[in-house]
Amino acid sequence: MPTYCEAENVENLIHEIERLDLKMLVAVIDDSSPDGTAERIVKLQERYGNVHLVSRHEKLGLGTAITDGFRYILGLRNTPEYIVTMDSDYSHNPQDIPKLVNVARKGCDLVIGSRYIHGGEMREWPLKRRLISRFANIIATVAIGARVHDCTSGFRCYSKRYVKDVLSSLHSQTYEIQIETIRQARLNKFVVKEIPIAFIDRKKGKSKLTTAEIQDFLVYFMRTTFIRLLFNFAEKIERTVRKVKT
Repeated sequence: MPTYCEAENVENLIHEIERLDLKMLVAVIDDSSPDGTAERIVKLQERYGNVHLVSRHEKLGLGTAITDGFRYILGLRNTPEYIVTMDSDYSHNPQDIPKLVNVARKGCDLVIGSRYIHGGEMREWPLKRRLISRFANIIATVAIGARVHDCTSGFRCYSKRYVKDVLSSLHSQTYEIQIETIRQARLNKFVVKEIPIAFIDRKKGKSKLTTAEIQDFLVYFMRTTFIRLLFNFAEKIERTVRKVKT
């Protein structure tokens, strides 16, 4: 769980996660939250021996928080077989964690909790946020050429095999990490599946999405779209050359 100023949410959320019937660890990647988020985690560590805290010196972005979390978990002596990422603001229901893991155990390398497939939904979101989310998913699908309905969902389960294979190829700083991980799954032939979830707007705290992060997302979209079009063009030329030779 990446955190920044989530003291109002993270404590109760971890209590709920601990009540799940799963053998797991909980890793919180905190960007020096000034509201005392890290202090709440340290207090929880006195009660739960499976809670880990990775403190970073400043707010460095969601993308690097997720990749730093991956590196930390892979560096543990007993590395989990599956890694779940989720928001720490109660937008994601912890009761859905076992559902993601169970699908991954059936042979999927990336399981995405989707708002945009049958059974999925968004609750208490204003129209503006819904439109932004829909637009972001449309352009993300175009950018990576993947048949995924919810490219920007952060509620996911990754197999250890996937994380070990693609970690060195992940370079996103902010929210585009959600698209980059799907793109890497597609390029490396990993199995991707979506399951429906209900996404609920945060009750406490403020959204961390900034204008700069939206700009980074759009730059990533333009770059990956150009690369994909160039690759497709090169493939067409290669097929044409083979036909001429035969």
